[in-house]
Amino acid sequence: MTDISRRNAIRHLAATAAAVTVLPSRLRAMAGIPIAVYKDASCGCCHKWVEHLTANGFTASVTDTPAMPAIKTKYKVADRLQSCHTAVAGGYVIEGHVPAGDIKKLLATKPRGIIGITIPGMPQSAPGMDMTPFQPYLVLSFDEKGNTSVFAKHASA
Repeated sequence: MTDISRRNAIRHLAATAAAVTVLPSRLRAMAGIPIAVYKDASCGCCHKWVEHLTANGFTASVTDTPAMPAIKTKYKVADRLQSCHTAVAGGYVIEGHVPAGDIKKLLATKPRGIIGITIPGMPQSAPGMDMTPFQPYLVLSFDEKGNTSVFAKHASA
């Protein structure tokens, strides 16, 4: 039987405590940022947007549904702010082809007074659309009443 010195026992306990503390956060980081995506099954650009999210650290749970109008109503996305798909991350609504970087900014800053961000319509240069030549577009934040403000400007690729 090996005698364990007090110093070695303390080192072993400290290493174990560090592993128990660090491991869950590393596992969460490896799992990605959770986002729930609602889309029509036949929409190819929505699939490309989900690929964009996955490539940028998100873990998407995708629900194909023919009931997109009901989803948009549930999440209070006004008609003029709508796009082809709706997502939810960190308690915020993400409408349309919003770049992953803007979603990360939203989740990091947690702005008060808004319920989400949107790119109304389907701008040809937004992620998932990826058409050229690049055409500038805006990402808007919106509140429960549909009031908007500019959240991000995308002027070039």
